[in-house]
Amino acid sequence: MTRKSLERLLRPKSVAVIGGGAWCRNVIKTCHTIGFDGAIWPVHPSKSTVEGLKAYASIEDLPDAPDASFIGVNRNASIDVLTSLSERRAGGAVCFASGFAEATAELEDGADLQARLLNAAADMPFLGPNCYGFLNYLDGCALWPDQHGCQRVQSGVAIITQSSNIAINLTMQNRAVPLAYIVTAGNQAQVDLCEIGMALLKDPRVTCLGLHIEGINNIRSLEKLSNLSCELKKPICILKVGKSDQAQLASVSHTASLAGNHTGASALINRLGCAQVDDLSTFLEVLKIWHVAGPLTSHEIASASCSGGEASLMADLGSAFGLRFPELSGTQISRLRTTLGPKVALANPLDYHTYIWPDKNLMQQTFDALFDTDIEIGLVVLDFPRADRCDISDWECALEAIIACRKNAHTPIGIVGSLPDTMPEAMAQQLIRENVIPFNGMDTALRAIALARIDEPSAIPILAPQTPENVATISEAEAKTALAKFGLRIPQSLKGSSIKDFQKADGSLQKPWVLKGLGLAHKSENGAVRVGLTNLAEVIDAQKTMNCAEYLLEEMIENPITELLIAVTLDPAHGYVLTLGAGGTLTELLQDTMSLILPVTEADVTKALNNLRCAPILDGYRGAQAIDRNALWQAIDAVQNYVIAHQGQVQEVEINPLICTSTQAIAVDALIVQGDAQ
Repeated sequence: MTRKSLERLLRPKSVAVIGGGAWCRNVIKTCHTIGFDGAIWPVHPSKSTVEGLKAYASIEDLPDAPDASFIGVNRNASIDVLTSLSERRAGGAVCFASGFAEATAELEDGADLQARLLNAAADMPFLGPNCYGFLNYLDGCALWPDQHGCQRVQSGVAIITQSSNIAINLTMQNRAVPLAYIVTAGNQAQVDLCEIGMALLKDPRVTCLGLHIEGINNIRSLEKLSNLSCELKKPICILKVGKSDQAQLASVSHTASLAGNHTGASALINRLGCAQVDDLSTFLEVLKIWHVAGPLTSHEIASASCSGGEASLMADLGSAFGLRFPELSGTQISRLRTTLGPKVALANPLDYHTYIWPDKNLMQQTFDALFDTDIEIGLVVLDFPRADRCDISDWECALEAIIACRKNAHTPIGIVGSLPDTMPEAMAQQLIRENVIPFNGMDTALRAIALARIDEPSAIPILAPQTPENVATISEAEAKTALAKFGLRIPQSLKGSSIKDFQKADGSLQKPWVLKGLGLAHKSENGAVRVGLTNLAEVIDAQKTMNCAEYLLEEMIENPITELLIAVTLDPAHGYVLTLGAGGTLTELLQDTMSLILPVTEADVTKALNNLRCAPILDGYRGAQAIDRNALWQAIDAVQNYVIAHQGQVQEVEINPLICTSTQAIAVDALIVQGDAQ
């Protein structure tokens, strides 16, 4: 069954409010205060009026099919209401009640009620259940049962969250972020977060999209949303919770979402070309940047302040977030010297002192010169005094200079309050009207600038996760043989249970040798690895100390440059996660890894490897030999191709270590955990 479009629900001309309780009365009040000019039809079986409006005894009695309906009755009654709305060919609904699939731990019938809810709705879209609804600040419509803190706008950012409380909090921000829509998704029984996102992005008045996600239920939907974002050039910022075990448990109990592993979620978000933040303040600042200036393309910035302390803070914080302050060119130095005189040390970040403070023209010329270069954004640190206790008129010259500079600049300009408190909301709103980005707090501003640079999503579809059954671990020897068929280089070896099985090693295996006891997950810790063996007598001695049922004797790889880890783990929520990093016995200690979602290209892998702390070793640190990067890619690609060929069977593949030399990359240990495809 094809579901109807969400546009009629999100941009209604008529609204039905079903129920007569306080929540429903609040919906009517909110529609009035936000300026909704369409019809509002309360529905109640016994009341003649609700909030001064004529009430209708049933949905069948309404003058027409409503575009949007707020269902403010209990969970059992909600099913009957949805049935009536669907039969009346209504546009859509908000299901406010809780106690469905998100509450299966507490209520045995939660999942069954949700199934009945879906059946009742048929092809009519609805948000929730267990959600507050939405606020449309563009058209002035609020199916919203509580207070909110924003005002009507002509254009702005859209935000979707799975948490109604987070939605309320976001409307109370005083950062001047112009909110076009706030939509709560609840437990996404029918309409998921991505479907809502696509509907909002298609509104030409929406400039960008923010998602607060507790769990990702559908990778393909998120891919479609990402592709639409790229097509429309409207970027997406995601705040994904669930790093901690406690957060994952809270997500599942709250919205019935599959929270998944945070590493997998982070890798997925990066692959889709979305910005990823960890807190609400940065979330709002990124969206504010995009609303005013669009996505950034580099980390090159310039900063001006009238204090050495502020300039030092900008330098330290900017560097911590990976931002770069290019050196001033000769032309810039000449122009700045003309405006600032001989007493000012010229650098980026620039402390321009207060010699020119009263002179609006000299200040503008200073900002013009500093920002007239190949940077991504120009910043002026400017903290406004408290208007209730101070006179801010002396700051007008700086404000006018910055606004005038922005009108001539080829790059975005922002004003940074060193504290969130020193950027008044009214001032921030004025700056946005002048196309200047107001930032609330130095650290949040610089973090947001660093995260506002995004890449285009991969054009290759993600390898969909499929969970296997009857999972078992394949032995090291079998794992190596299986991976070798896909192009992985492995040492020559012999497998056996006694010294007789290794008699032919003298003629077939190049010395020195390594002997390993099989059947142990951590061979080194259990003394089941002996290296540097040169004859059978040494093999016998080593074998006696291990006491294993089977052994693997193989060539020892000499002249290694480094040891790396290649691992693929099935994350049921986010896909097959490829992890690359420092390997060997120090893997856990170093924790130097990068994660990607399969499939990957050689360019993806190169970028990830270059972000490792051990990257200088790969390319020849301090004159040492470099590894064979092509051989490394072939090893990674072999593992990838094995996983693709065994999609739905593989749960885990690990190569640790992969020994990299100047001419080859050889897997000296391998693990495969897999089962039967469902």
